[in-house]
Amino acid sequence: MKKDKNDEFENVQPSEINKNEFGTLAIDLGSSTTVVVFQKENCQTPELLDLPPISRAPGEIPSLIYKSSEKEKSYLIGQQIVDLNLINEKENNLSQDFKRWIGATKIEPIYDSEISPEKAGEILIHTIWKKVSAKVNIKRLVLTAPVDTYREYRTWLVKVCNYLDVKEIALVDEPTAAAIGAGLDPGSTLLVLDFGGSTIDMSIVSLEGGEGQASPIAQLVRFDGNNLEGKSTQVLRTAKVLGKSGLRLGGKDIDRWISHHLLPEENPTNSILRKAEELKCELSNINIKETLVITKQVKNNKNEDKFLKLSKKGLEELLIEKGLIKSIEKLFKKTINVAKRNSFELKDLDSVVLVGGGSRIPLIKNYLREICNSIPFLTPPPIEAIALGALNLTPGVQVKDVLNKGVSLRCWNKKNEKYIWHPLFLAGQTWPTNKPLEIILAASINNQLSIDLIIGEPQEQGSNEIIYINGLPTLKTIESKEEIKKINNTIISIPLDPPGEIGQDCIKLIFNINAKCQLEVEGIDLRNNIAITSQNLGEIR
Repeated sequence: MKKDKNDEFENVQPSEINKNEFGTLAIDLGSSTTVVVFQKENCQTPELLDLPPISRAPGEIPSLIYKSSEKEKSYLIGQQIVDLNLINEKENNLSQDFKRWIGATKIEPIYDSEISPEKAGEILIHTIWKKVSAKVNIKRLVLTAPVDTYREYRTWLVKVCNYLDVKEIALVDEPTAAAIGAGLDPGSTLLVLDFGGSTIDMSIVSLEGGEGQASPIAQLVRFDGNNLEGKSTQVLRTAKVLGKSGLRLGGKDIDRWISHHLLPEENPTNSILRKAEELKCELSNINIKETLVITKQVKNNKNEDKFLKLSKKGLEELLIEKGLIKSIEKLFKKTINVAKRNSFELKDLDSVVLVGGGSRIPLIKNYLREICNSIPFLTPPPIEAIALGALNLTPGVQVKDVLNKGVSLRCWNKKNEKYIWHPLFLAGQTWPTNKPLEIILAASINNQLSIDLIIGEPQEQGSNEIIYINGLPTLKTIESKEEIKKINNTIISIPLDPPGEIGQDCIKLIFNINAKCQLEVEGIDLRNNIAITSQNLGEIR
């Protein structure tokens, strides 16, 4: 059995950089804290960047934006807001916890800032870029994205980075980066729980190598599905994501649960929520007794003194009551079930990696230890672990990933004479695909001039979603039968010449998933052997 290996993180130190140096910048945009790490070329030691006045500590920037001037559209960033005590401002000039709403289909009223979530994230990334690029030459920028809204988040990030003067930009999903950054031996298989401020992501990652095989560099990440710049002459080696799942729930929601539980009649101000967060962090200390009550004094909207009082046992009972453990159990089962489709068994796990501030909560650790039996745990620094993993992109390494939801094609069923959703690739399908998928389509009416290709993804029954009741995040189970949701409104139409007749097999299509996780299709008209030009149906995941 392998021992814990956290030495990879002990050498991470703040350092001075200068304009004559080249290297890679990694930015892990977090709900509470954004981490900034730099690595010089030909240097093994990453550097936590101190960026005064916006950073509170080397490598750590509070994820806060404040509009200080309407006319000039000027903004205060990160620690500047804390130092000026603007964190408790009642006005909607302040944007915080904006990450969770980037890519969301609906923004809940609890986000009441006049700065849109996308704009707040853009301001923060551009400010970091401006400060770092003034000091050093950035050859590669590495950014992270949550699993739950990866496609939408990626679209936003690409737009944000369009005008940055950098040769290479890489995007890494957060749990994979955490797994890669844990520094395990080649051939290892890891379960990663990333419990951040606004999301919980779980994944199982297999690092190839070991037992006489060519060993990949220990820290691998996905480069948005692409091979890295400066392709190696060596044979490509892969890190494979066997299964993953995510939920839009995080540490910020726990703060609201604590506030509402202890002060149910009070509207949770920023000040109260910050004290609730402090209380949560102190109660997560493994060395305090379960029954010890910790008290935090706060001011309500009427400037009256109020008190938050809670014990570790009380916190655990609250989290269980709110359904947190059941939600993690569902994520675990879903992740395992997807991985089993890739020939995985729980006994194959070498380590469990916990990252993100929420991973410090003993209840979470103990639950995972119970269901993972004697599998050893890795606990790298929870805040910077993802950025450090993302930083170590390795030229010449391709990381294979899996589809999170699967993809289906709307087509005509000759037997039942109606349209159905036909599965193309199921959740757990690895990409890029090794073998194409072939399917034959028939005409649905007489004199049919074309066949339309409409793509959708399954919505899984029994999974959890977050709804807000009176501003309080609440876990709700999706009870409806499995449905298909169209991925986008783009419809690709394939002309039929000559026109098709009802029930007649007309075309054979060949589907692939490329290295960018885009669905590609080509084919042939079965009636005249004319090739159908290859087309891109867009990104899936």
